[in-house]
Amino acid sequence: MSDRREFFKKIGLLGLSGIATKLVSNEQLHALETLGRESLQNVPFTLPHLPYEYNALEPVIDEQTMMIHHTKHHQAYVDKLNKAIENMGGKFVLEESFKTISKADVAIRNNGGGHYNHSLFWQLMKANPGSKDNKPSGKLAESITRDFKSFEDFKKEFTEKSTKLFGSGWCWLIEQEGKLKITTTPNQDNPLMDVASEKGKPVLALDIWEHAYYLKYQNKRADYIANWWNVVNWEKAEELYSSK
Repeated sequence: MSDRREFFKKIGLLGLSGIATKLVSNEQLHALETLGRESLQNVPFTLPHLPYEYNALEPVIDEQTMMIHHTKHHQAYVDKLNKAIENMGGKFVLEESFKTISKADVAIRNNGGGHYNHSLFWQLMKANPGSKDNKPSGKLAESITRDFKSFEDFKKEFTEKSTKLFGSGWCWLIEQEGKLKITTTPNQDNPLMDVASEKGKPVLALDIWEHAYYLKYQNKRADYIANWWNVVNWEKAEELYSSK
């Protein structure tokens, strides 16, 4: 009920939400949510709420790092993206802009990528207290085994590419022409952008900018990556993988 109420509030129907919630089926609500997201493309972007508390990922990622990362770094990308597009007329769809990002203002590329990448990154983690046996299941697990021989081989390759990436950037598991592939992007680029060396649909993303881990791990990026596997939200990754 709270999710529906929040949705109707966003699209300006809060006064009717009590009635609408009773009349709209889950399928119809999903369709309305899609339209609602499209209708919000012309309004300023906002910082998304985390799907957990700032301390939920401890001891893997500490509360202070999460708070600064979310409220300072991500918020800065949102603010600068809004400023960059405030004088642009017409509809602005972030993911569509990635297709021709090489022709866009650098502020759109950097801050649009930063907003998109972080919004995805938060969802791809979850609290996993007391459990280190964190692995995918379902179709994603089957495809990882198909394309990397085993989950262990996939994890090793992803870890190596994340660790060896020079400077700041991201490591991704993407779907490319029906197969899974691991790739990296510099800065706030992502595999949806026309500038990416390897393009595809994001399935998993790891932020390897120093601000994502430096307070706890200092220069030990490898330790951050090794522990990050314990909080990967494989259910969300499966959802991304299965989506069209």
